[in-house]
Amino acid sequence: MSLSVGIVGLPNVGKSTTFNALLKRKQAIASNFPFCTIDPNVGVVSVPDERLTQLSAVSQSQKTTPATIEFVDIAGLVAGAHKGEGLGNQFLSHIREVDAIVEVVRAFQNPDIIHVAGKISPADDIATINLELIMADLQTVEKRLAKAASDAKGGDKKIILEKQILEKIKQALEQEQAVRDLNFTDEEKNIIKSLSLLTAKPLLYVLNIDDSEQRSSTPLKGVELLSLSNIITINAQLESEIAELPAEEQEQYKKELGIAETGLDKLIKQSYKLLNLITYFTSGEPETRAWTVAQNTAAPEAAGVIHTDFIKGFIRAEVISWQDFVHAGGWSRAKEKGLVRTEGKTYELQDGDTCYFLINK
Repeated sequence: MSLSVGIVGLPNVGKSTTFNALLKRKQAIASNFPFCTIDPNVGVVSVPDERLTQLSAVSQSQKTTPATIEFVDIAGLVAGAHKGEGLGNQFLSHIREVDAIVEVVRAFQNPDIIHVAGKISPADDIATINLELIMADLQTVEKRLAKAASDAKGGDKKIILEKQILEKIKQALEQEQAVRDLNFTDEEKNIIKSLSLLTAKPLLYVLNIDDSEQRSSTPLKGVELLSLSNIITINAQLESEIAELPAEEQEQYKKELGIAETGLDKLIKQSYKLLNLITYFTSGEPETRAWTVAQNTAAPEAAGVIHTDFIKGFIRAEVISWQDFVHAGGWSRAKEKGLVRTEGKTYELQDGDTCYFLINK
């Protein structure tokens, strides 16, 4: 499965700089002007995974294919966007189909880069953006509810249920409550999914800091209002500068600065955690490849990520942890040592499993 993440935030908070740093190339314009980004910037980045590198080396693979994440960077929002302020919230439609939302929040101090609100306040910025997402969803729900209310007069139970769900969501949104914070049954979740509501998507905050904040051991102002489980810090300007260096110089520079983990690595890990995703591998001489599936995915469905026909034709899976595969030296030696397990249709894949699927063609 592919993973897509939408990037939102106020103008001049470092969204496009973060986007450039994450993709390690100058693909998006970054400038000291509000609404610099008009059309959405879309980039696909490989997921760094040392496990994949080791597996490929053991199998002497001709090709190594990592998992990927798509990032979508849209124009900055401002307070009152839902009323038409700035460029309005028209660009939110570009991230209706993403899996998760990353909200970039400014914490860096730079008098040369204007802030649309005139002051640096992460808590206020978060409140502004979250309100705009809520108001965008409210517009979607009200439009859908009007149609459902009319159609429900026919007595269709499914439409009546949809109307009830929409009324519940509308009431919550009017109280400035995100849809992700509400409780729904599995049947209700399927109906909600078709709405592509922004506030129903998992949300990750990226706090864009500067050198002084990076060196400080004191909490950032306003961050105490947030859950630490869904916030990471990135020095976007620094990472953007590192990304412009030749590949051979980047690692050395990061060591000198004491950067053990890049913002990209942080963002990927948290995105996977937010969406309850894991990675499994296939490895052989032709190719070693990383595949992304949801936690608790059964073996046939995991095989179906490779090809949908594999679900129906699934017979069994040969499974080994990536560490055992590497330590044993590949499939043949791992089998000789009894490290390879045979798993059936009910087996749920674990993060790091290396698999060979037997399929009835």
